[in-house]
Amino acid sequence: MRLIDVTMIGVGAMIGAGIFVLTGIAAGVAGPALVVVFLLNGFVALLTAGAYAELGSAIHGAGGGYLWIKRSLPDPSGFLSGWVDWFAHAVACSLYALGFGAYMKEVLIVVGLPEWHPPFLPAEIWFAVGACSLFAYINYRGASETGKAGSVVTIGKVVIIGGFIAAGLWAMANRTGWQGAFSPFLSEGLGGVFAAMGLTFIAFEGYEIIAQTSEEVEDPKRNIPRAVFLSLLIVVPIYMLVAFVAVGAVVPPEGMSVTAYLAAEKEVALVKAADQFMVGGGVIILVGGLLSTISALNATIYSSSRVAFAMARDASLPAAVARVHQDNLTPHYAILLSTVLIIGMAIALPIEQIAAAASVMFLLLFGAVNVALIRLRTLHPELDRGYRVPFVPFTPILAIVAMVFIAAIMFVDYPLAWAAAGGWIVLGVAFYYGYSRKRETAFSERTAWMERIERNEYRVLAAVYQPASVESLMAASTALAEKYQGDIVAVSVVEVPEGDSLLMGRRQARELQPILDASVACAAARHISATSVVKIGRRISHSLMQTAREEGCNFLVMGEPHRQSMLERLVSSSVERVLQDAPCQVGVVYGHLDPAQVKQILVPVTSGKNSELAMRLAPAFAARFDVPIRVVTVVSADATEAEAERHVATARETMEAAEFNGELEVLRRTEVSRALLRAMRKGTLVVIGAPSAGSVFPLIGETVPAEIAHRGRNPVIVVRDVEVRRVRRFERLFFARS
Repeated sequence: MRLIDVTMIGVGAMIGAGIFVLTGIAAGVAGPALVVVFLLNGFVALLTAGAYAELGSAIHGAGGGYLWIKRSLPDPSGFLSGWVDWFAHAVACSLYALGFGAYMKEVLIVVGLPEWHPPFLPAEIWFAVGACSLFAYINYRGASETGKAGSVVTIGKVVIIGGFIAAGLWAMANRTGWQGAFSPFLSEGLGGVFAAMGLTFIAFEGYEIIAQTSEEVEDPKRNIPRAVFLSLLIVVPIYMLVAFVAVGAVVPPEGMSVTAYLAAEKEVALVKAADQFMVGGGVIILVGGLLSTISALNATIYSSSRVAFAMARDASLPAAVARVHQDNLTPHYAILLSTVLIIGMAIALPIEQIAAAASVMFLLLFGAVNVALIRLRTLHPELDRGYRVPFVPFTPILAIVAMVFIAAIMFVDYPLAWAAAGGWIVLGVAFYYGYSRKRETAFSERTAWMERIERNEYRVLAAVYQPASVESLMAASTALAEKYQGDIVAVSVVEVPEGDSLLMGRRQARELQPILDASVACAAARHISATSVVKIGRRISHSLMQTAREEGCNFLVMGEPHRQSMLERLVSSSVERVLQDAPCQVGVVYGHLDPAQVKQILVPVTSGKNSELAMRLAPAFAARFDVPIRVVTVVSADATEAEAERHVATARETMEAAEFNGELEVLRRTEVSRALLRAMRKGTLVVIGAPSAGSVFPLIGETVPAEIAHRGRNPVIVVRDVEVRRVRRFERLFFARS
């Protein structure tokens, strides 16, 4: 999007609520001082707009304030900022949708159509639902369509508002006594001014939406700051002029003040006002109101969906929300989820409480963004900023104080709005600790793993415990280290029971040192750099994963689990937990791997990331032992020809994804393990992918790799990738009891 497109998105979002929907309601709260309300809110908004201009020009990504807070403040601040930001935009969009519904209902009355009484919900709610659905589709079509729609609609409504202001000023110039409408100016006191500031603060959140667009804007370093300040420069004077005209040009009914009359008309107050001093003014303002609310809908659906998309991309929300449409390149599931939330809020809450709840959310979010600005100045001074806020930290501190003050005033005047905001935050905290926290940790670990790969840093962690396992584990570890020109960390873990002092493990740790020394010697014999670590902890699995993180390891090699009882399998083994949660790729060695005895590498291939990993690693083992690779896939003897063809095609796709050019041998057998046992000869090393979903270890019987290793007396290496995908049922059954 160009500068004009993104500026119009911001202007469109702000003008939607500030003029057409909230002017009448706010007039009743503040009285004639409504003009001052917009002026003061403009000043407060300007303070935080500077933070958005600076950070939006330096850090480009969907998510805006959420993205910056996550980078600068400790958890769960980042998650909660995104959670609040997403909800704030959804609630704001509900406000605009309800405004659209109210204006459409007025249109039906003006054109003389009979009153519509649809089932289940009032007519204005159905209009709101229809508008949300329409602009969700426009957002689904693509960012450029979103920007173009916003530009056209916003320019049209600015022209209409300009006409309203001009006609109102002309009416005031030709009427005496209009000054009396402003007396007493502070009819509702300073408390009314501050309460109206909180109610209408939502009208100034458009610059936050501008920051959400930075991934889809031309030259964001230059255009984001310009769009932020241009949008405020356009909107604030318009707000003040509309408030001035609405109070000064309107003649209220006998016995009512102007502001009381405007408050009684609520979201259609400007329609009634325009009817008094413009020919066809009501119809014109109705058109402007429709344009205003739909452009705001367009902008906030865009913004709320980008926040949800950014959170899902960081693993805070389900991965499906981060999917991008193949043709339109838009986050279509994020748009759908946000639209459902918007429609739900529009149906559930009255318009005043929706406006107040959204304002509370934005006040909290903007306060956190100012904290992030101060932190990022310290943490990342090297960022290439297209704009710099002056007088940091004093300017952001002033902004924080102002917003905390407004939020406190709203707690008194709009307790239901605070209850809604507080309830959403409590729900967010529960969601974070119940779902997102573990996923975010795993995601950050996978990201760190990928970054090490990009830097050509490779380290293998070998978990050794017994002298008999050293040869097998180091044979596998050295194969990977040689392939990727990395080094090895040999680790042994002393597990101390709960309740006992960890110091009790020191003696056993000394006993493990000869095993670690032997492991380092094996690596040195292959001219590979190696170090050793002894860990003393409560759980072997936790200690292994902690070591993998601390040492920055790309791959963990460990031995097969000991035979387990039913109870032990129910609570899962250390190997199972490591396979599921390790921050790196994992290989489990079954049986005894003697480098001198290996004659061939056998790779049973199916589909999924783990099977693909097995194909990628097979050449490393083939090179280490100087043997050929044989690739097979097992097709059930009971499968139809069509099923068999699909199975073979899937296996070939896995080989292509792993960039392996070789022959695929198809085995037809009812039982997987028997088919593989018949295909092996003495000296075969089997490299196989772990199941991509479900447990590796069944409750009853042995796994396929364990059965191959124990019955066929051939070593097996089971590998699992850092990130796995859901697979079909036949893949989950691959390791089931044969």
